[in-house]
Amino acid sequence: MTTRHGLLIIISSPSGAGKSTLCQRLRDWDASIVSSISATTRPPRAGEVNGTHYHFLSSAAFHRQIDAGGMLEYAKVFKQFYGTPRAPVEEAIKAGKDILFDIDWQGCQQIQGSTLGAHAESIFLLPPSMQELRHRLEQRAKDSQEDIDHRMRKSWGEISHWEDYDYVLVNQDIDQTEQDLIAIVSAMRLKPHYRHPQLRAHLRHLQQEHSRA
Repeated sequence: MTTRHGLLIIISSPSGAGKSTLCQRLRDWDASIVSSISATTRPPRAGEVNGTHYHFLSSAAFHRQIDAGGMLEYAKVFKQFYGTPRAPVEEAIKAGKDILFDIDWQGCQQIQGSTLGAHAESIFLLPPSMQELRHRLEQRAKDSQEDIDHRMRKSWGEISHWEDYDYVLVNQDIDQTEQDLIAIVSAMRLKPHYRHPQLRAHLRHLQQEHSRA
């Protein structure tokens, strides 16, 4: 029997703040954490596999899922749509599996406001400085200078939502931030009520014992 419901671990940050690296480190720490696989309307990049990296959908198919209530959250990012299919998340919660979301503040707000929001905890990663954020974007050598400039312009709009999150970490040192993330997730798992279905039964048992004493 599952001892607790699964947890939705939401991690957001502006591009370049270390979110992808820290998500991978969290999965390395505990391989039982399941990564949420997003759906997207953008075409696959070299080496990407449908169903592993993303669920690649046509724009029409993506919007059919929205209309049917099949998307837990979705947003338009850089002219393409991204979203989280609802069914796999519901299955993970029931199976007691923690699921990790690498999404932006818009997706975070949609999940928090959904029927599954009670299972969610959110973490925002801040860069140590805007200069360091630009440096990290340039160092990863994934984007053109135009894209880097666009991401930097967009970064403050993302950072401005930091107060909407349950936890906020400044990623000055990635090893320390990793340890802080592990501590946060460990604490999340101990929260009572909806995450621990057997807790209420145990409390009823204690009450019965107390009434007989």
